[in-house]
Amino acid sequence: MEMTVTEKDQVVIPASLNHRLGLKSGDKVEAEVKNGEIVLSRGRKPKFKTRLIKDPITGFPVLTSGPNAPVLTNEMVEEILADFP
Repeated sequence: MEMTVTEKDQVVIPASLNHRLGLKSGDKVEAEVKNGEIVLSRGRKPKFKTRLIKDPITGFPVLTSGPNAPVLTNEMVEEILADFP
């Protein structure tokens, strides 16, 4: 299915595809490049809630997901920070 990139670098997902995936207004969609192609998938909900806290040693603001959260890679941190305004 062909779509057009707008002047604002946006692409509209056709309603027929939205219906097939059960997407509705406000749903998150993941986009990534695989083998030179853009792949869209339903957004995934994070397993851990990430929040900003004050580091007890430095006093600087840091991200935390709690004591049982997995170790984050640089790529994961970049993805989390991309969601902040």
